[in-house]
Amino acid sequence: MDYNLQKNQNAEQTYHSIRNSIVSAQHRLSTAVNSAMVTTYWEIGEQIFKACGENDRAEYGKKLLEYLSEQLTAEFGKGFDKSNLRKMRQFYCTFPIRDTLCPELSWSHYRVLMRINDEQARRFYMEECAKAAWSVRQLERQINTMYYQRILASQDKIAVANEIQTTEPKPEYEKIVKDPYVMEFLQIQPDTHVYEGDLEQALIDHLQHFLLECLGDK
Repeated sequence: MDYNLQKNQNAEQTYHSIRNSIVSAQHRLSTAVNSAMVTTYWEIGEQIFKACGENDRAEYGKKLLEYLSEQLTAEFGKGFDKSNLRKMRQFYCTFPIRDTLCPELSWSHYRVLMRINDEQARRFYMEECAKAAWSVRQLERQINTMYYQRILASQDKIAVANEIQTTEPKPEYEKIVKDPYVMEFLQIQPDTHVYEGDLEQALIDHLQHFLLECLGDK
């Protein structure tokens, strides 16, 4: 075999091996961050619901949300403004049993799922999303094209289920550094003057510190 050809093949194999390691690491990182976000926001929603009662827009509820928003935003950033706190309360009210949550889904997935009023349809989309590993964009498309109704009525369910891979292909991986909810949760301020690699390193450093704290509490 020609030496240069062999060298090029070895370089290509090494590149793909390293690339697979990076993508795998990013996937694990994404899973860990999203799991922590979903659990945390569910717990916040539960506490707000129990403190406010049924109506968070009543006088006491409004004042409590204003106070919490002011305090939490000052310490943890704009991810805890009144609108987001209400969304967390809605999250708890929509999924009051924590054990029914799917760990495969991100906060962005759940924000989309909460728009569905029909409980049976919402449960269907949540389970299908977790099983098929839909991206957020794929989930949105399935909802917008009434996938739930179409799959029930279809005689060829496999074809209907597979069409999403053509109409809205899933990216091989989604960089969590581009997710604004993740940025807010980890208190990393978006800055157009900072290279993406620097943001990713800040994300990794923050998550490492977060996980070490969690392990230290056990």
